[in-house]
Amino acid sequence: MLEPSTLPFEFPDYSALEAAHYLDAIGQGVDQHLEELGAIAQNTDAPTFENTFVAVERCGQLLRRTVMAYWTVFSAHATDELREIDPEIQSLVSGHQDAIHLDEALFARLSALDARALTGEDARLVSETLRTFRAAGAELDEKRKQELRALNSQITDLSSEYSRKLLGTMNDAAVHYSDAAELDGLSDGQLASASDAARAAGHTQGYLLSLVLPTGQPMLECLELSESRRRLFEASVNRGQEGANRTLDLGAQMASLRSKRAALLGFDTHADVVLQDATAPGLEAVKARLAGLVPAAVANARAEAAELEKISGAPIQPWDWTYYSAAVARERYTLDRAALREYFELDAVLVRGVFSAASRLYGLGFTERFDFPLYHPDVRTWEVFNEDGSSLGLFVGDFFARPTKAGGAWMNSIRESASLLEERPVVTNTLNIPKPAQGEPALVSLDEVNTLFHEFGHALHGLFSAAIYPSLSGTAVPRDFVEYPSQVNEMWALHPEVLPGYAAHTVTGEPLPAGTVDTLDAAALWGEGFATTEYLTAAVLDLSWHSLVDGEMVSDPLAFEQRVLTDAGLIPDLVPSRYRTGYFKHIFDGGYSAGYYSYIWSEVLDADTVQWFTENGGLKRENGERFRDELLSRGNTRDPLESYEIFRGRPARIEPLLARRGLAKGK
Repeated sequence: MLEPSTLPFEFPDYSALEAAHYLDAIGQGVDQHLEELGAIAQNTDAPTFENTFVAVERCGQLLRRTVMAYWTVFSAHATDELREIDPEIQSLVSGHQDAIHLDEALFARLSALDARALTGEDARLVSETLRTFRAAGAELDEKRKQELRALNSQITDLSSEYSRKLLGTMNDAAVHYSDAAELDGLSDGQLASASDAARAAGHTQGYLLSLVLPTGQPMLECLELSESRRRLFEASVNRGQEGANRTLDLGAQMASLRSKRAALLGFDTHADVVLQDATAPGLEAVKARLAGLVPAAVANARAEAAELEKISGAPIQPWDWTYYSAAVARERYTLDRAALREYFELDAVLVRGVFSAASRLYGLGFTERFDFPLYHPDVRTWEVFNEDGSSLGLFVGDFFARPTKAGGAWMNSIRESASLLEERPVVTNTLNIPKPAQGEPALVSLDEVNTLFHEFGHALHGLFSAAIYPSLSGTAVPRDFVEYPSQVNEMWALHPEVLPGYAAHTVTGEPLPAGTVDTLDAAALWGEGFATTEYLTAAVLDLSWHSLVDGEMVSDPLAFEQRVLTDAGLIPDLVPSRYRTGYFKHIFDGGYSAGYYSYIWSEVLDADTVQWFTENGGLKRENGERFRDELLSRGNTRDPLESYEIFRGRPARIEPLLARRGLAKGK
């Protein structure tokens, strides 16, 4: 790590890297970066844009490339050795950020530049850099800076501990079934995969169902026995509540410390701190948006529950909801979502679906490469080419679940597109698809199909960046904007010009039966009450934790959850939160604190954009080029809402979202 990699795209030589190498390189990178910044701060020449702001952007390349390589492998393949060094790395990086942003001389030099003559991306770099420093406490006096450093260190340590314990509780909570009869409803391939998982976990017999990060577990839709569903559901919702891997108290402590830090920075709550860097106008606006959506969503969810009870013959239990919801879909819409898996094989979805749509829209080409040293044998790489044959970047796919991988799905960057550094992007997509048994095809659910398209939307945001400066590149946009491009990319999953290319029965080769998409469209609003309520519950829970004021400490996190959710008009006993405090990685170890509302906020833009594509002919090169040029390539080089309005020709409207979610009046 001490020198730039000589591999193409400066790809890290993961095969040669050990845990100690990351720690050593990050330590040396911190020292080197501080030395470089010190030289800028002490420069006796008058501050100019080049010798100050551009110079800061050029600094710290050893630290930057090491941290990006480390975060990628730690989230996806956290070996015991990496987990052992992680607290020290997190502490080093957090302390270093404080050392930069609380450096009085450096901030004075940055502030001294007269930037009034600057325009475009140069002006944006100045305003964003100064905003970041001020938000991090650069204008505090020395006594309060010391308090801030201590708080940041405590929060970092707790977040690192939360992450380690969450991975532990994910593995601990996997449900072991001794008899195949308990798993009636699973396919032969799913049973074989569960058997392999049990052996890998050390069981001599039986079957193991591992957990995915959200509350809802995919197998709840298929399992025939209510008792088997109950065991899986309760293992999911009770994660982090007991034992050595209890996470609940860590979340509560972080929320309390964040509120204390907010007060130190001059804000009422941590949410107010976060929202100063958002496209949303403020906390009250976000709360009002969520509160306005809750009544209709809950009413729809209750109506759905009544329909489910007609089939179940008894009051619906939360672990039975997905199973009977699928039964309603089969009965009402002749739709068997579980059976759709047989038409969605991972490679086909990826190459003939996700990649094909990107080729149609943006002229991209993809060539799989086998010459990069990777951190795990399951990881794959593709070089991505522009329509003229020029190399755009590298795409890394890591799709299968394993015990060393964090739950969920995400995009990351190993290198970023930034012309100042002559750097080309290397972006990753990481998912948690159950690995098939040896010799079996990797089948994915319809939800996982959407996730593949979603995460590749993030990848495109990174690949297409035309930024000059790395701090403004790609996905470095406000949190409540970053999900927007990925949500838009989901629209191509079932598009009539894309779906036939990848949806074929893995045994017979037959295409998806005629009328399936029409059936899916007809069924689209069925279950939307549950889905919207489940999401809103998580968004409200996040804002509740991060609307605490200084001195407010929650001693019973579960009681707090119940109170704030019922007070908001939600129904957590019937429709639990998509994530509960014990496993809400997004907000306690994922950068989404006070930002989980971002998905619905971004979806306003998404739904309005889908309408634009539909009105303008859909999957056409000229549409893709406009979206790429005016939005995806811009990153944070200008106000993202300005980019949106230039692309769309007007501000976004909420009506398409309300219609999509079944929340419009009269729906």
